[in-house]
Amino acid sequence: MRFLVWAAVPVVLAIAFATARLSAAHPIFPDPGSAPLNEGGDVQNGRRIFAAADCSSCHASPGQQDRLRLGGGMALPSPFGTLRIPNISPDDRDGIGRWTTADLANALLSGVSPEGTHYYPGLPYTSYTHMTQADVRDLMAYLRTLPKVSGRPPPHEIPFPFTIRRLVGFWKLFFFHPGPLPSDRTRDPAWNRGRYLVEAVSHCAECHSSRNMAGAIKPDTRFAGGEDPEGVGFAPDITPLGTDHWTRSQWVEFLRTGVTPDLRVVGSSMASVLANTATLPEQDREAMASYLLSLRPRPASLP
Repeated sequence: MRFLVWAAVPVVLAIAFATARLSAAHPIFPDPGSAPLNEGGDVQNGRRIFAAADCSSCHASPGQQDRLRLGGGMALPSPFGTLRIPNISPDDRDGIGRWTTADLANALLSGVSPEGTHYYPGLPYTSYTHMTQADVRDLMAYLRTLPKVSGRPPPHEIPFPFTIRRLVGFWKLFFFHPGPLPSDRTRDPAWNRGRYLVEAVSHCAECHSSRNMAGAIKPDTRFAGGEDPEGVGFAPDITPLGTDHWTRSQWVEFLRTGVTPDLRVVGSSMASVLANTATLPEQDREAMASYLLSLRPRPASLP
């Protein structure tokens, strides 16, 4: 019996070592201070990406009307606890003023903080990971032009064991698929641009899908609607089946005005999203419409 116990020790140690390795954070830029991504940046394109990525809807300071004061603080309920959205203003102490552009890329493309820990997927890096590094660089250039906001939000209200960040590493093994979206050469540039905006930057599937017990999107419900991630209400099916086969011009008008073809005005959190899409160039809204029209029709996944 003693022999069996000692014989099991190397196996246990090997499993523990493999577990530690697999759940570790793996940023796309291990040395963010020296990454070439830190150079330059197109502020105008950064403004466009900022709007498409819906940054202000979560990070704007609550209780005031300026969508560019990104002091954070909004409470984001989830089945695993309440997250507090961070300050991403260029404030040196309380925001991301000391971040390099590569730090931002590690957060959005890898879900890894400057301290080398996993972010909770309340930050939709499962979608942002498909963004181009050039767009991340431009986004940071724009963020640096915004006002500094002092103050840090309160800490997350997450119960044990979800406070163990290494558990997010295990979650990533199954549900995080990093990397850019390859271009589909069978489709035109507008469709490919629309897919990039819908799937990556605007992360539409993060709300308009159902989720499994681990909080990850169920692939067969992607864009077919699901319970609101905050547990309030239901995000609708935005496949052609759920939208009653809206036309391209109807989609474009909706993304510009927030008014549906049957003249309903969208409210709640979606109103903030549409305030952002309204600022995009018309060709971006048209590209998004082209991609949305090509989605596989699926019945809504009712709770």
